[in-house]
Amino acid sequence: MTDESVRNAEPTTPPESRRSESVPGGSGGRRRVAGARRAARRVAGARRAPRRVVAGAAARARRHAWFLGLLAAGAALRVLAMLGYRPVLWFPDSYTYIVTVFHPRPDLVRPAGYSAFLRLLEPFHSFAVVAAAQHLLGLATGVLVYVAARRAIPWWSGRRRRAGSRRAGRGRPIPPWAAALAAAPVLLDAYQVELEHLLVSDTLFMFLLVTAVVLALGGRRRAVAIGLLLAAATLTRTVGQPLIVVVAVWFVLDGRLRRAAVLLAAALVPLAVYGAWFYGTYQRTGLVGANGAFLYARTMSFADCARMDPPADLRVLCDPRPPERRPPSQEYLWAADSPLVELPGITFTQANDDLAARFATLAIRSQPLDYAASVLSELGRTFVWGRPVYPDQEIYGYYEFPAVSPPPPGRWAAQQGVELGRRYERGPIGTEVAESYAGWMRAYQGVARLPGTVVLVILLAPPVTGAVRMLRRRRPAEGDGPRAAVRPRRLPPWALPWSVAVVLLVAPPAVAEFDYRYVLPAVPLACLAAAVCARSEQPERQEFGDDIPRNVQL
Repeated sequence: MTDESVRNAEPTTPPESRRSESVPGGSGGRRRVAGARRAARRVAGARRAPRRVVAGAAARARRHAWFLGLLAAGAALRVLAMLGYRPVLWFPDSYTYIVTVFHPRPDLVRPAGYSAFLRLLEPFHSFAVVAAAQHLLGLATGVLVYVAARRAIPWWSGRRRRAGSRRAGRGRPIPPWAAALAAAPVLLDAYQVELEHLLVSDTLFMFLLVTAVVLALGGRRRAVAIGLLLAAATLTRTVGQPLIVVVAVWFVLDGRLRRAAVLLAAALVPLAVYGAWFYGTYQRTGLVGANGAFLYARTMSFADCARMDPPADLRVLCDPRPPERRPPSQEYLWAADSPLVELPGITFTQANDDLAARFATLAIRSQPLDYAASVLSELGRTFVWGRPVYPDQEIYGYYEFPAVSPPPPGRWAAQQGVELGRRYERGPIGTEVAESYAGWMRAYQGVARLPGTVVLVILLAPPVTGAVRMLRRRRPAEGDGPRAAVRPRRLPPWALPWSVAVVLLVAPPAVAEFDYRYVLPAVPLACLAAAVCARSEQPERQEFGDDIPRNVQL
């Protein structure tokens, strides 16, 4: 027998047995060795984890470097504002909000949403905390615009190819620098920073509205949250009422009827509760009791009683002066010689408000072209390059960083608000102007603002670009059949923020008057619409299997 045959005749040991023989303790030893190796790998991974986290954070920071730089600059500007004007800047409306904080009841002119916000911060007993919170809301608005601009779904790529696919329906995102550019106005505009430092409702209103629009663009089922946010915005500023309809109509036209119904239900519940509170207080329906008075003031820029021929009870509201010699519209609400203010009782009683509403309605019916021309004239103030003084030097001055602290107005409500403001602060509430921080902000405000003409260009960009793309899509390529032109099956996502921005700009001149602070909440939405519309038309590359239904995928 050869050596080879002897070797072949020897019994062979299974590999498992040989491995168990080489490890003391057999299979138990193998498990201990494997456990030790896993523990060693975990220890090594734990040591490498901080480096991976730091490397990942650094990579993300480099990817969003443009926006992070703007965000840091915006935060620095707000810190300078807080250091230069302590604790906060005051506006005539501020004192009314403070009165409502300590005497909770619906106000006839302004809803109580902002007062509720102040009430939440009242335990801090610091208006500086209120200013800091509003500045944080301004920065958060910039973040929302940037994120939405980067992630919005392009309309030209059709509906999602299959439900649940994160890549489905997405196009190429715009570059980070372009999305950062869309967020730049709300982060860096000096008048935006000053508005956030004022004790007024506009910053809170802007944040609530932008959040609702961004959620609506997200494509997920958040109709309840959107409706509640829009209701909160409406209870902060009543101009939010038509915006609920705008967002609901957008959902309907996009084929999402159920979401529109849920949104309306979620928005109407808080408004109904507030309306019941208002009715229980004044025995009047609505959210405020001054709509007729504001519309009357608006029509006094053109109303001619000789052409209107009003009945005897309305003639008391006529102004014999020609329209070109009349004061700004707001004077008909607050000036002592206003025909409305001279009526018996307070200005905003139900009888006076109903009378003013009848007069305004008659003026619009009798002079529709004059009303349209007046609205367009007021709206045109939004888009001028400069910033002329309007409506008067006093109101205009409240939107500038002051060199000295202005005194409170002489109205009784303001005087009561001063006393309650001291109770809120538990100390003096006058604005302390601290140089040189205040001087830096005044110098910055002189050069850093978004001109109205640029706002007009931003507003025109989405519809013009969308129209050009629609024409290109409907035009068949040479040699293609009649089906080459494909009609998109969903609304363009820029249409929602653009429509909301347009309503925000048009509504005040139509029912009240133009005011510079009413423009600022519309700017981030207009910029978001332009950024979404600027996304590349080239859809993201489809991966193999994306068109396979989920129920047959392996």
